[in-house]
Order: sequence, then structure tokens, then C-alpha cells
Amino acid sequence: MARGAGARGAAARAADEGRDAARRQLWVEEPAVRRRMPDPVRAAAVRAVLIVALTLIQAVVAFLCTLAGSWLAFPMVLSGVASTVVATWAALDVWVTRQVWNQRHGVVSVPSSTARRQRRERRRARRAARSAGRGAGRIRSGDAGRLSRA
Repeated sequence: MARGAGARGAAARAADEGRDAARRQLWVEEPAVRRRMPDPVRAAAVRAVLIVALTLIQAVVAFLCTLAGSWLAFPMVLSGVASTVVATWAALDVWVTRQVWNQRHGVVSVPSSTARRQRRERRRARRAARSAGRGAGRIRSGDAGRLSRA
């Protein structure tokens, strides 16, 4: 009797698992930990990775040509030096592109951020100081009828 109940329980569990598997999705979207890179920065990064990869391949080929004593060793070493300069330039291009993007498009900030509130307060203080400075230099209403005291 206990065996029959256990067999039915196993069958019921298997049926439940089958239903759960049918409900479970094949692909589950998870929120990204980091924001996606802007398109120009990503393009510069991909370009830099490709150039660095080709430079490393070229360095290995130059090394193997040197070991083999091939006539191609010297031109490969020279082009390897040139491609190292280009790879450095590409890496700097990623950095500069990222800096330019951040400068042009700014950092996304929350409207209630502390920095924004402080900037607003400084602006108000400057405006108040300017308007107070302007008011001191103006003609007073009591002297409005006369142009000079002479």
C-alpha cells in the first residue's frame, strides 16, 4: 500500500515538473548591471580591440619569422613597431571619445540631486547679488525730478 502511494506521488511530482517546465521560459531577461556604452565609444572600442588583436598576431608572426631566419623577419618587425603605435592611438581614441561623449551629453542626474540643488542656490545668490548691485547704482525715486544737485 505504501509503495502504491509513493508511486502515485512520484507520478504527480513528475506531472507538476512537466507543467512547470512548460511555464518556464527558455530565455529570461535580466537587468544589466552596467549601462550600455554609447555607440561612438563602443565603435572606437571595437576598432581598438581589432587593431590590438592584429598587432599581437603580427608580433607573433615576426617572432616566428625571426626564429626561422626568414627574410620576412625584418619587415615584420618594422611593421610591428608601426602597428604598436597605431594600437596605442586606437586605445587613446577610445579614451578621448568617451571623454568627449561625457562632456557633450553630460551625466544623467536625478532631478533631486544635491549637486543640482546647490547649483540652483548659487545661481539664485548670484542673481540676488546682481540685482542688489544694480539697484544701488540706479537713480533714487526722491531724486527723480532733478538731474543734478547743482
